[in-house]
Amino acid sequence: MLEELFYQEKELFLQKLHPAAAMLHICTLLVLSLIFTNPLYLVGIFLCTGLSVYALEGLQTWKLFIKGGLLMTVPIMIINPLVSRAGATILWHGPRLPVFGKITVSLEAVFYGAVMSMRLLDVISIFCLYNIMVHPDKALNILERFAFKSALVLSLATRMFPAMIRHLENIKQVQVVRGVDFSTGSFRQKLDKYTNLIYILLLSSLEDSMEMAEAMQARAFGSGRRMCYVRDVFKPEDFICAASSMTALFVGALGAVKGYGVMNFYPYLGSVYSMGDIYLLAFMLAMLSVPTLLSWGWHRCRYFR
Repeated sequence: MLEELFYQEKELFLQKLHPAAAMLHICTLLVLSLIFTNPLYLVGIFLCTGLSVYALEGLQTWKLFIKGGLLMTVPIMIINPLVSRAGATILWHGPRLPVFGKITVSLEAVFYGAVMSMRLLDVISIFCLYNIMVHPDKALNILERFAFKSALVLSLATRMFPAMIRHLENIKQVQVVRGVDFSTGSFRQKLDKYTNLIYILLLSSLEDSMEMAEAMQARAFGSGRRMCYVRDVFKPEDFICAASSMTALFVGALGAVKGYGVMNFYPYLGSVYSMGDIYLLAFMLAMLSVPTLLSWGWHRCRYFR
């Protein structure tokens, strides 16, 4: 199950985008989810992100991210109305507690907690999209022109966690074949079994590090100017996706400056939508959906290829 949390090559259209275009699209979604407070905008960004995840066949991975996000959003929706006293529309008066004082639950605090929870789900979904859309090595290759040694360290660090999980699963399967039962025994016996797994994993990791160092030395790393075996080039679909993302970001930021997509919560709830909000949201979501639409056409229409 943990393998689904990491990048998997599926030969899909969105995975074939240039890493700069893909990261620009993801950063646009992230920035827009942070600057808008209107729930309609946040729901729209959530649905747009979900369509991209669906196009990447990552619904199972998204489900895992959403489950983890709900563990954080539910406490926010419960705690915020209990501790916030800025709202004017009181729904319930509670008892007086020694530290918190008199408990009052307002409509504005409930609504604010729900909107902030929606924003958190947006951010978690966007990171899920990044995780299944952009190859870690390709993302770090963008930094190679500025600091290739630092990019190498980051690349090795991002590889370490999924590689260690795969090694741990393989070691555990070997131990099970040899007759070790991890589900039986006392707590001390189980602890000894898993401690042995960690010890074997440590030795395996040290051996892998030595092999990686030998491979880097054999390839003369750091001895001169670095050469690139494969270069990512901007294709027409990359320009289209990058242009649509930049347009959505520019229009969204301009609309936020003019007051669209920004909602007041305290002391009274402001208006949720206006016709200007509807037009701006529709145009912005249309621009953000361009990569998903191109993906749909690339997989179903030969003229898109």
